[in-house]
Amino acid sequence: MRAAEILDIAIRAAGLVQVPVDSGVLVDGDNIKKVMFGIDMEGPELIIAKQLGYDCVITHHPKGGDPLVSFAAVMNSQIDRMVQAGIPINKAQKALAERKEEVDRLRQVENYDRAVSAAKLLQMPYIVLHTPTDILAEAIVQEHLDTRFAASPKATLAEVEDALLEIPEYRNALAKPKIRVGSKESFAGRIFATMAGGTSGGKEVFKAYFEAGVGTLVVMHAPDEVLKAVREQNLGNVIVAGHMASDSVGVNSVIKALEANGIEVTRASGVVDPF
Repeated sequence: MRAAEILDIAIRAAGLVQVPVDSGVLVDGDNIKKVMFGIDMEGPELIIAKQLGYDCVITHHPKGGDPLVSFAAVMNSQIDRMVQAGIPINKAQKALAERKEEVDRLRQVENYDRAVSAAKLLQMPYIVLHTPTDILAEAIVQEHLDTRFAASPKATLAEVEDALLEIPEYRNALAKPKIRVGSKESFAGRIFATMAGGTSGGKEVFKAYFEAGVGTLVVMHAPDEVLKAVREQNLGNVIVAGHMASDSVGVNSVIKALEANGIEVTRASGVVDPF
């Protein structure tokens, strides 16, 4: 199988019709049968994969090339998710603007060729799958919570925390979901998972969600300054589900699709085993 075919399987699994800017084939290759898939796959992991006889390496987080340099552009997809929560599109765009500009500035200092050049020197096909797996994680978590609390208008944060542990990746992870704003006795209200769109949207995005009627945000991660701002706003709750575990929910969904197409996949570099 060619690297482009593997990319296509992931894109279709996520229900996308085009490749997001933070994903793609960084080093092409064919006759791929055996893949090593991890959250952060760079030089050391590429060497390990080469030594162990793998045909391809897939990284979840962008580690080079245009998917890294253009990373901020994928944040625009957060606007669509915010609109789904009831936030006016113009307000969503403005709420995201500051954080998007910050991420864009940070990309200018990245060594975007480091891992890619290592893959080329090793002649190792190298793929990045970021947004497709995050979209899957977001959808899986949201569906689980919607089903779990469809008839529970007075669900508490403690119950939401417990419900997340029913998902294998959260149950098996060392870093468990944590209530970061609110208490175990707090009513959750409307529960909304936001895990795709590149990275955290920042304090104004969180505020916009709460002002639109979301009671509890379930996120992969949140910076301290954002959590501090949310506490001061006193509008809603935040559960941080965990970065590696949340990434793994989406990664494992893609792995399932790859295995269904005859690709042998080994999990590495932070992927939580779902079994």
